[in-house]
Formats: sequence, structure tokens, C-alpha cells
Amino acid sequence: MQRAGELLRAGEVVALPTETVYGLAADARNERAVARIFELKGRPAHNPIIVHVSGVEMARRCAAEWPEAADRLAAAFWPGPLTLVVPRASALPGIVTAGGPTVGLRSSAHPLMHAVIRECGFPLAAPSANRANQLSPTTALHVESAFGAQLPLIVDGGACQVGIESTVVDLTVSPWRVLRPGMIHGGALRAALGSGPVDEIAPQPGPDDVLRSPGQLKTHYAPRAKLLVRTWRDEADLKAQVAALEGRVGGCFVLAHTVIPSGSEWGGISVIPHDPEAYARALYGELHRCDAAGAEWIVVETVPDEPEWHGIADRLRRASGGQS
Repeated sequence: MQRAGELLRAGEVVALPTETVYGLAADARNERAVARIFELKGRPAHNPIIVHVSGVEMARRCAAEWPEAADRLAAAFWPGPLTLVVPRASALPGIVTAGGPTVGLRSSAHPLMHAVIRECGFPLAAPSANRANQLSPTTALHVESAFGAQLPLIVDGGACQVGIESTVVDLTVSPWRVLRPGMIHGGALRAALGSGPVDEIAPQPGPDDVLRSPGQLKTHYAPRAKLLVRTWRDEADLKAQVAALEGRVGGCFVLAHTVIPSGSEWGGISVIPHDPEAYARALYGELHRCDAAGAEWIVVETVPDEPEWHGIADRLRRASGGQS
């Protein structure tokens, strides 16, 4: 933790674990350090970065305004996988927010991320530790595979226990709006807020819109292989669908939770638990494994249309480029 603090104070970028995914962290107040994150990731300048804080006290210093709704949600879900979009304080450079007037703030539940922020004493800009639009990392080995010697330090905090990125709620609009669904769903948000509507269907941003949150691009979180989300009656039906796409069964990897193929002819079969929390924990790791094995296609069984699964369905839709 001391070494991470030393590097961050010197303006370096280090990889740190959170409970959602691993992040590339830099001093959020340091424009050059944040620019290095964009350079490493190949991240487009219009895609803002979430700022990680130790808690509400630090969050207030990063916000020009801190509404009552932010207090309610922070009390209910921080530390945890929830990002709150509020007006940006002038202390944060515009590069963090892609030039926009708002900033996404989060207090991670991972003890190592908390320890590093306490060691530094300042907020950390920390997007996912992957190349732009590619799969997010949920282990230190995923980060090492992507960046290797380009980073001075990768802190290994084990496999991420949530597994997909945080829920993002915009508190600067009325009604409050979910910009990116995650494992904290709309019903839980409404219960914590006590009053006031929450819009769970954020419109797709236009080409000239200023993004208020990451995770709003049409294609994101994507493996190298072509990913499709499908429903099938049985293995014969699945083979027919793959054949119609001119895909080779032998080059096709399947991620299933209910209707499970035999595995004898496929490139690989992964069975993910039919439970949203366990599924989210496993998803990116399985997609990384498929890529490492040389998959040409990854066919994922459609997940249930229920609130607890909406964050997972969002990641699968963006990983497929919006194709079903």
C-alpha cells in the first residue's frame, strides 16, 4: 500500500482491485496523470472517468453540490458498487469528466482500494484496467495480460467479488436516472431513496452529447471473438442457429445456464450458475477464457428479463455491439 501511495503521489498510474473490476488508478486532481490513463487504455477523450473516494466526506470535496439523495444512497450502498453522478467541483480537472459539468463518484468496498486512498489522502480516477471497449479485468492476471510492463505496479487483490461494473445513477436530473445498470437495481434504489421516481431506461447518447458516465457506448466490454446472445430449445436448435451464421461449431464456445449442450463438438462449454450474483462474478472470467482459447464465436444463453439480471443483460448487449 505504501508503494502504491508513493507512485500515485508521483503522478504514476497503478492497477488496483475493486469489488467490481480492476481499475487503472491515478491522482484525480493531476491532469497529466489522468491523461496517462487515457493514453494507456486508448480511451476516447469524450468518455469520462469515475472518481473513487474514501467516503462521503471526500466525495463532498469533489462535488460542487451534494444533494440529499446522494446522502441517502451513500448511506445505503457505500462502500459498494454504486456510482453517484453529481455536479463537479472545480478541484477536478475537466479531463476526468470529459469536459462535462458532472462527475461520477464511488466508494469501493474492496479493502485494498480503501487502504490506498487512505494512504494517499486524495481521490483516485480509476476506470477499468483494460484497453478501450475490451473486456474488463476481474483478476490481476487479466491486467498483466493487457498491460504487462507498462505499469509500475499491479496490486493483486484476488478475483473481484461482484464481477461487473458499478450501477451509475445521475442525481443531476429529474427524475433521477440510471445511466448504467449494475447489480444494485432500480427497486433497491427506490427503496433507499424513499420517494421520487427513478428512470431506469437511459436514452442512447447522441454523437454530440457530453457523456455523464462510462458504459454508455453501444459497443463496450467486448471480447475479441464475436459474441451473440441467443435462446435455443435444445442442442440441435443451437447448432442450426450457428450454421445459419456460417459459424463453425468447433470454433464456437457456449456459455449456458439452463439448456446446456453436450460439449462433444463445440470449442468449449461453460456452465454459469442460474443466479445473478454468481453469474456476474463468473461472466468476464469466462469470456477472457474463451478469448485465450481462440474462440471465433461466443454464444451466450439469454438471461432472464428480471431486475436482478438487467446489469448483466446490459453488459452482454454491449459486448455483442447491440446484436441479439
